Amino acid sequence: MSDVIAAISTGRQPCAIGILRLSGEGCADVVGKVFEPYAGKPLGKLAERKLWLGRLFDVQGRLIDQAMAVFCRAPHSYTGEDTVELHCHGSPAVLSAGLEALFRAGARQAGPGEFTKRAFLNGKMDLTCAEAVIDLIDAQTTDMAANAAAQVGGSLERRLRPIYDGLVGLCSHYHAVLDYPDEDIPDFQLADFEAALREDAETLEALHATCDRGRILKQGVRIALIGKPNAGKSSLLNALVGFDRAIVTEIPGTTRDTVEETARFGRVLARITDTAGIHETGDRIEALGVERSKAAAKQADLAIFVCDAAVPLDEEDRKAMEAARSAPRSIAVLNKTDLEQRVFRVQLPFETIFSVSAARGVGLVPLCDWIEQTFANDLPCDGSILTNTRQGDAVRRAAESIRAALAAMKAGITPDAVLIELEAAMEALGELTGRTVREDITQGIFSRFCVGK
Repeated sequence: MSDVIAAISTGRQPCAIGILRLSGEGCADVVGKVFEPYAGKPLGKLAERKLWLGRLFDVQGRLIDQAMAVFCRAPHSYTGEDTVELHCHGSPAVLSAGLEALFRAGARQAGPGEFTKRAFLNGKMDLTCAEAVIDLIDAQTTDMAANAAAQVGGSLERRLRPIYDGLVGLCSHYHAVLDYPDEDIPDFQLADFEAALREDAETLEALHATCDRGRILKQGVRIALIGKPNAGKSSLLNALVGFDRAIVTEIPGTTRDTVEETARFGRVLARITDTAGIHETGDRIEALGVERSKAAAKQADLAIFVCDAAVPLDEEDRKAMEAARSAPRSIAVLNKTDLEQRVFRVQLPFETIFSVSAARGVGLVPLCDWIEQTFANDLPCDGSILTNTRQGDAVRRAAESIRAALAAMKAGITPDAVLIELEAAMEALGELTGRTVREDITQGIFSRFCVGK
């Protein structure tokens, strides 16, 4: 990792300010070949962590911008290495020319995520922090940004560290007593750790329980619009997303496949799927669309049964209601209420029913408010919500291993067999944070001895 890497950190679209970023030993010298501070000294000899105004040149030595540069010396930087940032005007031409000049001066193109990878390898952050950087960049809601920012700051690692360290201490204590019986080391009793292990399992299980909420926070609520053909599902989709996303005609069966679009309901991000009308058909393509509609309902967090209130209920409505009720949560929308009503609330087997005219945009506010109130995050966005499938799986495995160890203890199984489960829990947590299990255990064993032993 001693080579100097460089990249444009602000994208390649025109913007007010663009940043060229470098990391690696000697990056100040590389910058010195293309940037001259007005202070009259090379950047590496000027005060760190201050912006210095100067001139930026291209590979032909032509002045291309007045820029500002800041130098951070290792280890006090994002990557843990010497880093430089050049703050230029955000012209893509200027940034590209500046980057090319840096390459000519000795830097190389940074790979995807390489700055953050170096930060991890240099111990500036663990894997949970590194993964949260991507979540923060991709955040589509303030709740997601707040949760990711807290994890970038190490909130998840701080929650897991005591559990991991406690397991390391337990295992290293056992191995120290077993391998060095002549040393003055306190006796090892598994029962002494039972309460702490039970608390660790409960903490991990509570953390894993946030996975579903984290998926909704990160990816959005999955909403499926279910109903028979020409009930107004596509009109409702268009009304909810605010533009004509789906084709709407008076001809039944216009939508023959699922159509998905995102929408915001206050703090809640939603992924709304307009489905093909549920009905009996001999058309093979339409039949496939109907099956996809039923599958969408089962996979949704919320299914909305859309009913044409101007037409009496029929068998197709009943099949659509059955499909909608297969979702974990379902509600009904009586659509086309601007026409003479032929269907009434008492006829629908749903606790929550809204009356709307999707085509006219009437009655949508109560529906949107209900979605926000129902799915708005009720957990603190302080980094304690798992939004990463890999992390969720590791936490689950760690909790299961600790529970298995507790069960083995209760059954009177020998400590070495119990520790197999605890080491599996450490391995899972090590995968989560990027720590190495065996090195930590070894270090724990020898830290119990006096200096020189």
